[in-house]
Amino acid sequence: MVVFDKEASSSSQTLPPFPREDTPLLARPRKLSSQGKTFANVFIAIVGSGVLGLPYTFKKTGWVFGSIMLFSVAFFTYYCMMLLIHTRRKLDSVHGLSKIASFGDLGFAVCGPIGRLSVDIMIVLAQAGFCVSYLIFISNTLAFVINYSGPDRILGLAPKSLYLWACFPFQLGLNSIPTLTHLAPLSIFADVVDLGAMGVVMVEDVMIFLQNRPALQTFGGFSVFFYGLGVAVYAFEGIGMILPLESEAKDKDKFGKVLALCMAFIALLYGSFGVLGYFAFGEETKDIITTNFGQGLVSTLVQMGLCINLFFTLPLMMNPVFEVVERRFNDSRYCLWLRWVMVFVVSLVALLVPNFADFLSLVGSSVCVALGFVLPALFHLMVFKEELSWHGMLLDGTFVVLGVVIGVSGTWSSIAAILAPTA
Repeated sequence: MVVFDKEASSSSQTLPPFPREDTPLLARPRKLSSQGKTFANVFIAIVGSGVLGLPYTFKKTGWVFGSIMLFSVAFFTYYCMMLLIHTRRKLDSVHGLSKIASFGDLGFAVCGPIGRLSVDIMIVLAQAGFCVSYLIFISNTLAFVINYSGPDRILGLAPKSLYLWACFPFQLGLNSIPTLTHLAPLSIFADVVDLGAMGVVMVEDVMIFLQNRPALQTFGGFSVFFYGLGVAVYAFEGIGMILPLESEAKDKDKFGKVLALCMAFIALLYGSFGVLGYFAFGEETKDIITTNFGQGLVSTLVQMGLCINLFFTLPLMMNPVFEVVERRFNDSRYCLWLRWVMVFVVSLVALLVPNFADFLSLVGSSVCVALGFVLPALFHLMVFKEELSWHGMLLDGTFVVLGVVIGVSGTWSSIAAILAPTA
């Protein structure tokens, strides 16, 4: 049942002095975005640390099987993003005034408070999961680069733990900033560094492959299907930011085409990065591909560049968590101690997860599947149920059911991989 009442109106018209849960990573401009800027914003919203685990995933799934999964997930993610947009437009047309500014607002409009609560929980778990993966990558990479042949313990701590806690006070400072405005330049810088580092890694991959030509497998078997699917879903997670991005697009009629082009470009970038990384190292491919390059000036610069990217992106990704927590526990007012507690919790979880790619699969299989497939199809089905043909209802229902099945199975598979004893 579609719901609009005073709570919905006030929640969307009286905005807190900092971003909502689905605010784009760049500070939202007042002027509407051109098609080029919309393309750039979608790219920034989607591309993240998930790409670094793709070569290891291709090692487990096989490069052909992994590529098929990756491009399939890209297509279905795009489809579900468009379901969200069509659902919002339908509700806006019925009520004559846009009241839906975010994924959470849409959840409230369709299902009432339970819809907003469900989206809030998923957004918090997904965004916090992204930040955990960032910290895992940063701490593992610093330990590899700085302590490549050093002692196993420093000041009584493993190198990974030491570098994670060394980052902690700086993250407390960055995450204390109440607005994204001052962090936007850092976000742009971080993404430029990220693209440059990915380009260098792919060139290195090609050179290493031409020298070594390791044995490769094309299909890893059905047993790793859910594992690979979880990583692929994680890599394309960005659906929570699609509604704000569409609302600020100047030419909304062409937003779907721009989104499709951007998703196709990201899929090609991801596929190339994953395939080249696996081709270069074969069965020796590690969960974080950059650790395969060993020591050297280029390798060190690339790895440090990726660390810088994720270090400055982490506060941006934590802001949706802060918005939800502060809205629910502090009346949407800035709360320093709540922010610090959340950063501390994320850091603790990062210490407990041994494998980067396994964690990507866990987050992707659980909350990202729910956000990316289950909820968009469910909301679309509920809003359009009077207009949909039987095959339209069947398609939405299939996404919901398959999403639940994949989520449960993939979560189980990922937890088993994390808990499995290492060789």
